Amino acid sequence: MTQPVLVYGVGVAGIATINFLLRRNIDVIVADDRINEARQAELRKLGIDVVIAPVSHELRDLVDHSQYVAPAPGIPESHPVIKAALSQQKSLKTELDIAYEWEAERVGGARPMVAVTGTDGKTTTVLMAEAILQAAGRKTIACGNTEIPLVEALDMNVDSFVVEATSFRLAFIESFRAEASAWLNFDSDHLDWHESMSTYEAAKARLWRNVRPTDIAIGVSGELAVLKHLQNAQCRRRVVGGSGDYRVHEAMLVGPQGEIVSTSDLRRALPHDVSNALVASALCVEAGLATTTQAAMALSNFVAPHHRIEFIAESKGVRWFDDSKATTPHAVETALRGFESVVLIAGGRNKDLDLAQIASESGRIKSVVAIGESAEMIAQVFAGKKPVAIASSMQEAVEQAARVSVAGDVVLLSPGCASFDWYGGYAERGDHFAGLVRQFISEDRS
Repeated sequence: MTQPVLVYGVGVAGIATINFLLRRNIDVIVADDRINEARQAELRKLGIDVVIAPVSHELRDLVDHSQYVAPAPGIPESHPVIKAALSQQKSLKTELDIAYEWEAERVGGARPMVAVTGTDGKTTTVLMAEAILQAAGRKTIACGNTEIPLVEALDMNVDSFVVEATSFRLAFIESFRAEASAWLNFDSDHLDWHESMSTYEAAKARLWRNVRPTDIAIGVSGELAVLKHLQNAQCRRRVVGGSGDYRVHEAMLVGPQGEIVSTSDLRRALPHDVSNALVASALCVEAGLATTTQAAMALSNFVAPHHRIEFIAESKGVRWFDDSKATTPHAVETALRGFESVVLIAGGRNKDLDLAQIASESGRIKSVVAIGESAEMIAQVFAGKKPVAIASSMQEAVEQAARVSVAGDVVLLSPGCASFDWYGGYAERGDHFAGLVRQFISEDRS
């Protein structure tokens, strides 16, 4: 009798994995460190009892009685279930491996996949690639680290997949591959999940572990860690940016096939927007899934997702932007490079990262408003370099920023930290900020 699969973690990806396996008549055993009543009720309807917070001997038994362990993305590499699986020589399979192995055996052949990883910029690049493939007439879907895990997308009526591949999903990869894959950048993040920067880097590098000679791997100019691994990828390779294969020439995005689109035709053309557009174009064109004309059509209509350097309003010559999704210092650096005179609102719950990196673009910063649990750390980073005010609420942060900004300035919420000190997530933080800004401007004008 075939052993069941141990699914550890019942968040969005865990539930999707359970349903995927059950639809294929594979038994599962389910465990988690904690679970709410609504999720328990959902699993009871499936006839599944959850083992909650198993102690060490229970965990060893669960692993021993499974054919493999499927950890949810939220389960860090230091977790006891990971250690138990490794010590008992049980395979670890994230949803990417599970999905890929089934897709590879699909009647009629596997459908094309393109994938994107990187410390920052993944979601936007994935959505750009999805838009390009849709412009090419394909029924495609953005999946993986989105609202739709890859295991869920597999059973949808689509003909291709654009996979957002986080290090959490890549860390234990043995079989997953994509015909075209891009690694955008690499910097400090997720050290609350990974045991070290080296294991974080190794997880990202697994994106290219299983490439075939006909596949295409894409890296970004100037990203030394990425280019080091790109050089070793056993497939076709392309570099984006600088003097690379896909680059900007005379305000035009160009590739080996010629011109793609003018920067003036993009809805927004900050430096990272242009880089992401080049990567998305390279993914789709090099994979043979779209033409440069179709890429141009999609990119000229593309609107960036919320909370990513999103314009909120302008008043008295001051522009306000919500970049709440910037939860790492690297993301703040990226945002700052798009502006010349910034009143920066930064802080929140630090993810064990070096916040001093935020000051690397201090030449573009006029003043800083520090918020959240890490407000004092932010203040120390800029001590003696820039004026700093500490705000005890987001409303106070907006008021402080308004006081020190003048015409020509940008007020930018780009926290460099997680939001969980004050909010349930970065979207909630961004929405609150945007609402307060609009309210402040409305009252200021009345």
